[in-house]
Amino acid sequence: MPGIITTERLTLRPARASDLEAMHVILSSAHAMAFWSTLPHEKIDETRLWLEGMMATRADDFIVETKAGQVIGKVGFWADPEIGYILHPDAQGKGYAHEAVSAVIARAFKDRGLNEATADVDPNNTSSRRLLERLGFVVVGSAKKTYLLGHTWADSLYLRCTPETFTGAKTAWTWRDVQMA
Repeated sequence: MPGIITTERLTLRPARASDLEAMHVILSSAHAMAFWSTLPHEKIDETRLWLEGMMATRADDFIVETKAGQVIGKVGFWADPEIGYILHPDAQGKGYAHEAVSAVIARAFKDRGLNEATADVDPNNTSSRRLLERLGFVVVGSAKKTYLLGHTWADSLYLRCTPETFTGAKTAWTWRDVQMA
């Protein structure tokens, strides 16, 4: 069931077609996409296909929007139990990722009964790894050359969190079911 998660500073909501331009700015940014599993989007049609896929999924995958209505990224379980997230470079380093990821995982554990959350992180992405470790994730494995990005191979660290190890959701969040047209 589609829904909305509200935190102190953010609204996490289902994707909609009007998110195309804002998400293209993020997904075409070399900085934002530096540790993503694909290269930056060169054409808006790439982002359109990505967004249509996000809108078609039944997974808990959300657009991250500030209370002022600015789309700053996406967060969610693109496929249970793997969490993923990306933020606009201007929104990074402000605690938004912690707030959003924490709320989505807390809801998955509490309301959906998910028994673990996993993440696949590039070992060079120290900010993301630190964020996940603050939320109670631990490294459970690694692999070499898991993603070919252009002409460069990327490696993976695999992390896992359970309801027992989860340390997030220290701030209040609410969930509201919505009817989508």
